[in-house]
Amino acid sequence: MVEVSYHCPRCGAVAELERDAYLDDKCVTEAPLDEWEYADAYGDFEDADGVVIVCGAAETDGEGCGEPYYLNFVKFEDGEEVDPGTGVEGPRFDFLR
Repeated sequence: MVEVSYHCPRCGAVAELERDAYLDDKCVTEAPLDEWEYADAYGDFEDADGVVIVCGAAETDGEGCGEPYYLNFVKFEDGEEVDPGTGVEGPRFDFLR
């Protein structure tokens, strides 16, 4: 097991989850991805497509905005990685500001 940190996409509070190292993270989103199944952060999420984290709950040491956000794991079907199809983008940089 490893302890991994995630930032809330709304307020930036840090949550820490203990999970198996073999799980690959896809992204963290404010809303759930279509057709992804989420487990509770306190339950067994090894067979889930992701985890719902409540910002401000125990995994964030009580700091945060109180809103849920979603950790999404890489998902495969028939040996191919599933595209979430919800416009998940990588980081954007605006150097003109």
